[in-house]
Parts: sequence; C-alpha cells; structure tokens
Amino acid sequence: NRDRQIVIPLRSEIAKKLYPSLKNTIKNNAQVLDVAASWYYPGIQNPSDGTYYKEGQTADDSRRVKMNVVDPDYFRTLGIQLAAGRLFSEGLPADTFDRAVLNEKAIKEIGFASAEDAVGKIVYSNFQGRVYATEIQGVVKDFNFEGLQHPIKPFSFEVNKNATYNYLIVHGGPGDTGTLMKFIESTWTKLNPDEPFDYSFLDNDFQKNYEADTRLMTVIRYFTFIAIFISCMGLFGLASFSAEQRTKEIGIRKVLGAGVAEIITLLSSDFLKLVILAVIAASPLAWYGMNLWLREFAYHTTIGWEVFAVTAAIAITIAIVTIGFKAVKAALANPVKSLRTE
Repeated sequence: NRDRQIVIPLRSEIAKKLYPSLKNTIKNNAQVLDVAASWYYPGIQNPSDGTYYKEGQTADDSRRVKMNVVDPDYFRTLGIQLAAGRLFSEGLPADTFDRAVLNEKAIKEIGFASAEDAVGKIVYSNFQGRVYATEIQGVVKDFNFEGLQHPIKPFSFEVNKNATYNYLIVHGGPGDTGTLMKFIESTWTKLNPDEPFDYSFLDNDFQKNYEADTRLMTVIRYFTFIAIFISCMGLFGLASFSAEQRTKEIGIRKVLGAGVAEIITLLSSDFLKLVILAVIAASPLAWYGMNLWLREFAYHTTIGWEVFAVTAAIAITIAIVTIGFKAVKAALANPVKSLRTE
C-alpha cells in the first residue's frame, strides 16, 4: 500500500535511538493508521543479502536472498499480505533474529513445495565460518520491492528488537495531510531539536524508478510534434507545387467532365502512396526499437498490430487534412482561367 505512506529517514545515531519514542508519540495521533520502521523500504535499493539452504542440503546449494530488518508492524503498515504461517508480533518474546518471514519467491528458490510446507522449517546460512539456523515463521505474498525494471527477488525479513532502523514509515489515514505533517514535524522537533526534519512520500520515491523513462517520453513527445509539423509544411508545399504544375491538366479534366472528388483524388493519391510507404518502412523499425526498450522491464506488455494500424490511420488523416486544402482549392478553380494561355 503506497498511498499516504510517509517515510522519515533516521540518519543520525540520536534519531535511531529516538525511534521508540517517535513511533509511540506519532502512533497516538488519531489520523495515523500505523507506524513501522525498517532498514529499507519499497522503492529504494536493498543492498543487504545473504544465502539460505534447507535441511539436507549443503552450502553449495545456497540461494541468494535479499535481507531486510523490520519491526513487527512493518507488514501491516505497508499492507503486505500473509500467505502462510504468521507475521511478527510485538508481544511475543520468541520473535527474534533467529526467526524470519520469507516471500513466496524465496520459498520457491530454496526448494520448498509450498508456502505451507515451508512454515516451521529450518533454513541455514554460512557466515564467517559459522552456520546459523533460522526458522521460517511465515511466508508473505510476493510484491515488487523495486521498480518494474526488476523481477521480484527472494526476500527474507527479520525482526531484531535491538536493531537501529534507517527509516520510520507512517501510514496516514484520511484527512488533511498538511495537518498530519505539521504534527509529525512538531513531534520530531520536540524530541530531536538539533536535527532538521526530513521526509518523503513512498509513492513518489517509488515513482523515481521511472524518472528516466518519463524524461524520455517527454523528449519523444516534443520531437514527434516538431517532426509532424515539419512534415505537414513539406506536404503542403509539395501539394501547392503539384497543383501549380498541373493547373492546365486540371482544367482540361474538368472541361471533359471530371468532378471535384476526382480532382481531389488525383492530387492526393500520389502523396498518400508516399505516406503509406513511409508507414510500412517505419513500422518494423519502431517495433524493433520499442521491443528493445521494453526488455529493460521485467514486466512489460507486447506491441500488437493495433498500434501500427492506429498510427497509419492517424498519419493518413494528417496527410489528407494537410493536402486537402490545396486540393479542394485547385478542384474548385474556374477551368477557363486554368486553360487561359499566358
């Protein structure tokens, strides 16, 4: 759940130590739904990782897993859904660093048959020559921790009641966000007056993963407009030149009984053929280029023929509108004037 999630970085040691007081004070506000803390949060890079292998395997069978240390309210605050087992609880002393909650991707990678099968099982990890055993307490449904350029990775979430967290996450409820932010800032200033208050919104942080694509889209939009404008000017100029060159021909055809529609078709057909040829030539290149771009995303759509059909229709329509003015003017001209010798 990315809506109304306020992320407050705990950069200094003082801020990290103040986490319990900050959490409890902010949580008492009626406009706050939940408060949690963690080393990392969705939308930013999670650099910490480790390896797990199940009983009956060796370290050679280990699977790399992203690690995140969270407080017991982390899953509820972010709306992460439980698939099997149970989540961490503040009131259970047994929930310590030797228990973990894994996502479905990690369960599959390690080799368990299902989420239910993994609950209560022990996984092992080797670190600095020692073997550590961790009980799988619960399994959460897969979710995108990073942008959609990346596939869902195996994740392990651990709770450590002595941990110093990097971020406080406040899930705000309905109401005036400005009022809530003033309350959070005043709480921060009261408890930590020597450090400036800073915050961001989780949905904005997540959207930063697509800033490069947004900029690219804007640049393409501007250049597309410029290209269409220049093309229309060129088409209009060619149509004008063609009409001037064929003035007497048009006059003769009208005297022989050609209608306005026939004259317009005569003048427009050559240009429309060029536009259609251009669409046929450009479509494979556009298809190839867009597929290259889409490959950067782990989750992406496919490009169907409908896109190119609509593009062709728009291009032809623009060409008809551009050429049409000059073609109609030439078709409506008095044939007597057209045939007059200079």
